[in-house]
Amino acid sequence: MKFTPQSIPDVVVVEPRVFGDHRGFFMETWHRGRFADAGITAQFVQDNHSRSARHTLRGLHYQYRRPQGKLVRVVSGAVADVAVDLRRSSPTFGRHVVARLDAERHEELWIPPGFAHGFLVLSESAELVYKCTELYDPSDEHTIRWDDPDLAIAWPLPPGVTPVLSDKDAAGAAFRVADCFP
Repeated sequence: MKFTPQSIPDVVVVEPRVFGDHRGFFMETWHRGRFADAGITAQFVQDNHSRSARHTLRGLHYQYRRPQGKLVRVVSGAVADVAVDLRRSSPTFGRHVVARLDAERHEELWIPPGFAHGFLVLSESAELVYKCTELYDPSDEHTIRWDDPDLAIAWPLPPGVTPVLSDKDAAGAAFRVADCFP
């Protein structure tokens, strides 16, 4: 496995070794020892699977009392995956990382606790699977507006296209009033 820190070094692209032949392929998507050697000592407690249509934008989501680290992987299609640093003590507070993840390249994105997460579907549809370090708690779910001007995320939407949003995501809070971590 290859671990590549992004512009926010705590956010890491993970490239698994893929063994393929005429039958298909095999890869390890998580290995506790290899991740620990790379400085990622996450203990996962929940796996999620999400399917969305083209131009669906989910996020920016986070839990405040029980923050989740996430290891995100696309198993079908392609997305622009976004992590926003919500740690006030971090030198990268308020900055974000955008990583293209797709089923063909098999890359994963490690997003540690203390970040908001969202993604935009770039293909006809996309399926994501992700491991979480904390259980989902709907009473602790927070959403920041996907188009918050203080974050200035350059979502790769075609000109004139508005993303498909849930009511909750459309009503997300402004970054400047969001609950952020110390």
